[in-house]
Amino acid sequence: MSWNPCTGCSKISSGCTNCYAEKASKHLQGMGFVKYKNGFQLAQHPYTLKQPYHWRKPRKVFVNSMSDLFHENMPFPFIQAVFKVMNDNSQHIFQVLTKRADILQKYAPLLTWSDNIWMGVTIESDQYYQRINDLKTNGAKVKFLSCEPLLSSIKNMPLNGIDWVIVGGESGARAKVRPIQDDWVREVRDNCLSANIPFFFKQYGGVRKRQSVLDGKIHKEFPK
Repeated sequence: MSWNPCTGCSKISSGCTNCYAEKASKHLQGMGFVKYKNGFQLAQHPYTLKQPYHWRKPRKVFVNSMSDLFHENMPFPFIQAVFKVMNDNSQHIFQVLTKRADILQKYAPLLTWSDNIWMGVTIESDQYYQRINDLKTNGAKVKFLSCEPLLSSIKNMPLNGIDWVIVGGESGARAKVRPIQDDWVREVRDNCLSANIPFFFKQYGGVRKRQSVLDGKIHKEFPK
């Protein structure tokens, strides 16, 4: 499930070009959802901070599927408030993902990294390996990479200190323009196997995402 204490974002790298969240925000705005009254403009929703306290059953939660918690215009006190909620609700696993690894690195020492917070960065091509180095400096128990959308071959990813890798193709109709290649996925898979890191092949992308079968096998591994 996803939890969106903030919504909206802005493009910073090649993986943002066909942002699914931007398109979804416009659709939700048209349907009259209050959260998206300003479309894809960055916004905080303090009332949502109470929600995880009412979830009785433990669950995995993707934080801010419609935004980036470490956006350069996100007020730091709000980031702290989101972390306080995650710290308080140790029965749930919170997965946080950012492309702004430099801001993550800046704020990481000022945040409390309880064991239920999984922190990840997006690596859509080898141009963004610096994000991996920035990720390694925080105190998250589980550090992961999301190679989604995977836009090129990414050989020899530096995986020391990484606990999980996710791969996926681009969502939506534009996936036909930048389709994922099996060989790219194999490179990441083999890199993970060599490093003994769980590998999760999420999907091939497109409008109708076909099952993530690679070489006759479904790869859906999670950190222990």
